[in-house]
Amino acid sequence: MHYVWAGALALIFSVSAALAEPVKYVLDAANSVVSYEVGFGQDKITGRMPIKSADVTLDFQRNANSNVAVVLNAAGASSSFPFAEQALKGPKVLATGQFPDLVFRSSAFRIGTTTAEVDGQVTIRGVTRPIRLSAQVFRQQGTDPGDLSKMSVHISGAVNRSEFGANGWSDMVSDRVVIQIVARLNRAG
Repeated sequence: MHYVWAGALALIFSVSAALAEPVKYVLDAANSVVSYEVGFGQDKITGRMPIKSADVTLDFQRNANSNVAVVLNAAGASSSFPFAEQALKGPKVLATGQFPDLVFRSSAFRIGTTTAEVDGQVTIRGVTRPIRLSAQVFRQQGTDPGDLSKMSVHISGAVNRSEFGANGWSDMVSDRVVIQIVARLNRAG
């Protein structure tokens, strides 16, 4: 009888330990979106930037084990205003001929039940600065409670483009750029 209880306890502890391990996720790039918004006089310019690569590991028990590295294809950015798109990629803003990518690497996570804060470093135009992003974490629709195999993460943050030397057209375009990200993640393997 003691062997049955010992076996059951061993199974419970091994399942709990497995759930506490960091989980590697693969980004579903086709269903994920990185968008930006910046003031343009009384209007706003909006656009999107394709995700080139993403390396995502999340540990919901031990935040320090979580890690995210994302590369965006700045050269592939689109804009709601065609002339703005050309200016965005040009030498006075992102200079995508010289700096085709934007890079984010996390340095710290604070993950709650449905919200998180992510600190990290963002590199734009070869200049690296700290950034704090806010996130909401959800199980994807159609998954069972406790099933963390398919996650949706809504991320928001902002940068001041002047801090990265992206000063072009500052008399017409706001300095603050708001970033919104919807990331769909699937457990790797």
